[in-house]
Amino acid sequence: MSRIGKSPVAIPDGVTVEIKDNVVTVKGKLGELSQEFSEITIKNEGGTIVLERPTEGKDHRAKHGLYRALINNMIEGVTNGWTKELELVGVGYRASNQGQKLDLAIGFSHNIVMDIAPEVKVETISEKGKNPKVKLTSHDKQLVGQVAAKIRGFRKPEPYKGKGVKFVGEQIRRKAGKSA
Repeated sequence: MSRIGKSPVAIPDGVTVEIKDNVVTVKGKLGELSQEFSEITIKNEGGTIVLERPTEGKDHRAKHGLYRALINNMIEGVTNGWTKELELVGVGYRASNQGQKLDLAIGFSHNIVMDIAPEVKVETISEKGKNPKVKLTSHDKQLVGQVAAKIRGFRKPEPYKGKGVKFVGEQIRRKAGKSA
């Protein structure tokens, strides 16, 4: 039995979960999320959500844990929200935003201007003597991760000097340069 799939998901106060026609809809103070599901039975049992699979087949076992994790992430998102922080490491690297437009100067001949989805709040932090940071916040974990990965993809950290866009707290595997 899946260790993740068999544990019930608690529904906190202020969150409503609606299960209808293979779609789970979660509403909370930060927003509303919905997710399609198939082949798994999802039941709302008075304050908890329980997932059951019909057989022990490989596909059913995989979906059992997956849907439980997705529903838990949706409930956590509409309750507390999700945050990702990116750090720009490099001389002259800058970040600024005007509303939902993120402007990155990361060593190319031109600045990269990126439109951020309206569900994601973007904030840039620039302190003297520290690397600029970009903070992304939303109720949708998948969307925050996708936007953060796209920003990181513009200039991934390189292994020699560590320059590039990295997640805060990420360890970059460093290499030794040429030795004379």
